[in-house]
Amino acid sequence: MLEPINVSLESLNLGTLTPMLIAICGALAILIIDLIKKDLDKSLYVMLGILILAVDLGSVLGQQVNVRGFFDVMLMDGIAIVSQVIILVGSIIFLPLALGKKRFHEYKYPEYFAMFLFMVAGLQFMVATDNLILIFVGLETASLALYTLIALHNRERSFEAAIKYFTMGALAAAFYALGSAILYALTGSVEIGQIAQALGDRNFEPIVLILAAAIFMIGALGFKLSMVPFHTWTPDVYEGSSAPLAGYMSIMPKVAGFVVAIRLFEFMIQSGIWWVHDTLMVIAVLTMVLANITALVQNDVKRMLAFSSISHAGFLMLAIVIGTTKANSALFLYFALFMFTNMGAFTMLWISRHKSNKFHNRYDHPFEKFAGMIRIQPVGAVIMALFMLSLAGIPPFSLFWGKIYVISAAVDSHYITLAIIMALNSAIAAYYYLKLIVYMFLKDPAQNDGTAYVKNASKSLQTVIGICAFVTLASIMFVGPILDTITYMMQVSGF
Repeated sequence: MLEPINVSLESLNLGTLTPMLIAICGALAILIIDLIKKDLDKSLYVMLGILILAVDLGSVLGQQVNVRGFFDVMLMDGIAIVSQVIILVGSIIFLPLALGKKRFHEYKYPEYFAMFLFMVAGLQFMVATDNLILIFVGLETASLALYTLIALHNRERSFEAAIKYFTMGALAAAFYALGSAILYALTGSVEIGQIAQALGDRNFEPIVLILAAAIFMIGALGFKLSMVPFHTWTPDVYEGSSAPLAGYMSIMPKVAGFVVAIRLFEFMIQSGIWWVHDTLMVIAVLTMVLANITALVQNDVKRMLAFSSISHAGFLMLAIVIGTTKANSALFLYFALFMFTNMGAFTMLWISRHKSNKFHNRYDHPFEKFAGMIRIQPVGAVIMALFMLSLAGIPPFSLFWGKIYVISAAVDSHYITLAIIMALNSAIAAYYYLKLIVYMFLKDPAQNDGTAYVKNASKSLQTVIGICAFVTLASIMFVGPILDTITYMMQVSGF
């Protein structure tokens, strides 16, 4: 007879599941409350969502580093904790935008907040494991929820954006599943650490299957991270989403995607599979260059910011190519600063939203709409200029520090050519960021009597933009401590 397997709760270490369970239970609680009592004020769900995320954040901060749980599929290492903190802080900043009186259509539904929490839980699962199956579960949970959030914006372009995102997401999921299946067939494991060990013992033979698995994985993560040539869905999806959600999408799902890319590709690069290294380098450089060139000719600010986000993704992929502790630390510092700046910039598009005044038949946010903004809404113009200068990497604003540390990591690892390419692309990007500043400060208002702007923005909206602007402006005061903390977490986790 087979001996029964005894599994103790202590050995399962269920504490590693606590952050995700908090988000999932919170989402279910919102749905149950809505079933029991209809037509409650939606501010209740906003505050409940913020409370749940705050408790979730506290649970993450209370985790021990480098522990496994739940049959060893959960991995709560330094990279998992740092990335979850970024995701949760960004989510807490995002939710208060639904408190204002001038709300988007989707904020009327309690299901919106439940789906948002399910998405956060999916992103947390992605970053807190090195198990390919659980990564896939988290990826699809987050993606399916995000498709719904986009469609709830209830515009024709929103439905189109959701369908495009769903189609591209399904293709990416298929690539991921095929790549995972090949790696499992080669090694007999779905855990990235064991896959690396098994492939190393076999000297990466047969190389054809390794090549196929890597290509599928690069394709899958390339779609999620908007890397060239898998980026074509991004500007249309951002354009069809609400402005704050587009800003959120440009950061949080990419944090999770980059964590998976670090776990998956860095072991290949460090094991000597140099064609993976070279392929990622070419894709990253093409992403930066082509996205910047395309952003130069955009007529819509939202699409310009979308291509800008693609360029930033290429910039950060080079940190994975470099693969040192300093490069990985710089990547997460970049995201921590980029989160405030980019969300602030997209949220400012909401400040300038209008229904009656139409400037362009095709675009909602053409550059002409911002002409003379300094005369109509001077504070808003100054804050938007602050975000543009930061995105351009102008010192001393926040994103300058993220860029300089990534470039420094490249120089330290003797990637001088890459460092020059990154610096040149930052200079090119400055043109289209400064273009918006020129429109706001140096041009006359076009058919605009001031009614196109939300002058009486809600307190929650003012608070969120104020926090983003403060971090962008005052980042020099806390970049050092944040980088030291991130570097320590990377070192204790072996990254």
